[in-house]
Amino acid sequence: MSRVIAFDVNETLLDLRGLDGPFTAAFGSAALRPQWFALMLQLSFAGGLTGAYTDFTTAQHAALRMLAEREGTELGDAAAERIVRGMTELPAYPEVAAALGRLRGTGVQVVALTNSPEAVARAQLAYAGLSDLFDRVVSADAVRHLKPAPQPYLHVAEVCGVPAAEVRLVAAHWWDVAGALEAGCRAAFVSRPGQVLSPLGPRPDIVAPDIAGVVDALTAAG
Repeated sequence: MSRVIAFDVNETLLDLRGLDGPFTAAFGSAALRPQWFALMLQLSFAGGLTGAYTDFTTAQHAALRMLAEREGTELGDAAAERIVRGMTELPAYPEVAAALGRLRGTGVQVVALTNSPEAVARAQLAYAGLSDLFDRVVSADAVRHLKPAPQPYLHVAEVCGVPAAEVRLVAAHWWDVAGALEAGCRAAFVSRPGQVLSPLGPRPDIVAPDIAGVVDALTAAG
């Protein structure tokens, strides 16, 4: 087993369907939530590629404005703030707490690695009841390079005092897995509904439908 297991947070541990209520109130449909999340990622990634760093919270607000303009919807500041604040009030997927608990006492460092600012990430984990299951919370915001740039993964290795090859990322996003592998880390892909791996580039050696399946594979490997 790798000496450090780093878990992505949004959509990997936490269920974004917790935002469906605020989205329905603001836009009349929860179906626009995935489109908003995709827009937010595009804004963040564009900032990284152009050298104009954009933190995740700023990108979330900007993506809401873009979505409202595209949909022809009036979106007030209060409604936008309810959605963004809702990111700190997401439930964990049902299997997450018990699965993470099985890693306690195995000797590995368990890390939350997220693109969200650290204060947001800590609030998220506290709300979901997961805080005590992590040794560290690491935000890509600290190095001003969001995943899948190599810097966040290498930062985890640095703060944990291990080589990159001893870090394994667990994520439900193909781009996150690809970034970790390209940075010299290992990875496990959580194939939640709607999530698939890219056919390009290296592939992770663990693929499972949920966090319990990933932990099963990790503990079986020893």
